[in-house]
Amino acid sequence: MLLYLHGFRSSPQSFKSRVVQDRMRAWGLEKYFACPMLNVSPSLAIAQAEAAIRGARAGGETDIAIIGSSLGGFYARWLAEKHGCRAVLLNPAIHPWTDLERYLGEQPLYHGGGSVVVERKHLQELLDLRVDAITRPERYYLLAATGDEVLDYREMIAACPGARIRVIEGSDHGISEFEEYVDDVLAFCGYTPNGKTVA
Repeated sequence: MLLYLHGFRSSPQSFKSRVVQDRMRAWGLEKYFACPMLNVSPSLAIAQAEAAIRGARAGGETDIAIIGSSLGGFYARWLAEKHGCRAVLLNPAIHPWTDLERYLGEQPLYHGGGSVVVERKHLQELLDLRVDAITRPERYYLLAATGDEVLDYREMIAACPGARIRVIEGSDHGISEFEEYVDDVLAFCGYTPNGKTVA
């Protein structure tokens, strides 16, 4: 299964999520794709991701890979460490318990209207999910854009020593040209136009 974890205030309708899903659909691999709508509560968001992983394994899927964007990248690191799976981090948040301090209260969602309420307890939930150091860095692929207007790409690189790292000169937090990188990302996760490659 390929589990995509979207970012803060985002959704399964995010640009990068749709690019990944569309590519997997074109390759006849859409059945492996999952992208839950994550709860604003980090502990509940992790529970949703864990449920998706359990469901895939119960269905016979032993290979799990995760793509996480921004806050989803923070979650992906924690899950990859717990489950020993591959993870692609797209401009990941490194210390969101401080980043989200300024977003306390009601915040509008990017897709479909509606809002979420960020509570102070959510910051502690994020702190509880921190990964001080990654293990087996070969499991990780980091895409970090120097032009990220939200997060510092240098902190992303420092948090992923030994990982496969692709620094994108310029670009932005959303990686607007992500379609140029999606095939490479999927190959790292074990998917190609010829099917699933990782046994």
